[in-house]
Amino acid sequence: MYSDITGVILAGGKSTRMGQNKALLKIGNELAIERTVKMMRRIFSQLILITNTPNEYAFLSLPMYSDLFKQQGPLAGIHAALKNVESEKVFIISCDMPLITEETIRFILDYPSFLPIVVPKADGFVQQLCGIYSRSVVELAEGLLSSSDEEEGRDKHQHKRKCKVMSLLEMAGATKIEMEQEFGDYKANSFLNMNRLDEYEAILKLI
Repeated sequence: MYSDITGVILAGGKSTRMGQNKALLKIGNELAIERTVKMMRRIFSQLILITNTPNEYAFLSLPMYSDLFKQQGPLAGIHAALKNVESEKVFIISCDMPLITEETIRFILDYPSFLPIVVPKADGFVQQLCGIYSRSVVELAEGLLSSSDEEEGRDKHQHKRKCKVMSLLEMAGATKIEMEQEFGDYKANSFLNMNRLDEYEAILKLI
């Protein structure tokens, strides 16, 4: 069990594409969020939840914190986590990745890196919501979040901006683990998340 790094579950999304709270969808005999919490408790001695609707998750009996920058997506959740933990690093995972395994997380945690962020790359994508973030990136995150606030105030109809989490990875420096090549037990779609009903149905079939 890891005691020098805090496990963080992000449950702050609006689930607009799903039409209901995806964290509270059933996966087998348990809720998606319960499945994630159970796995994370086997790995980390300290576990927190980042959510802007804490009343929905009171049944989990976890320390909960809300975004300090509202309506700013997952980067705001990562920032909130880093501002509220005592450990130098956190392991971030989104609540909507029910196919991720304990072995996959431990592989990422043990991967050697001198950079402040470590994330897997798999199935053609950098999986930025399943990885290690160091407190040293807090100021960079705040800069990105503050500039986004200013841009939103100037023009609410501008084209969609680049993902703020990916911008943080580029600015801070990140190790991107090629999971298919480096993790012998990697299974395709391990990082599949369920933003839409068809993705949820596909995950149920895979499980």
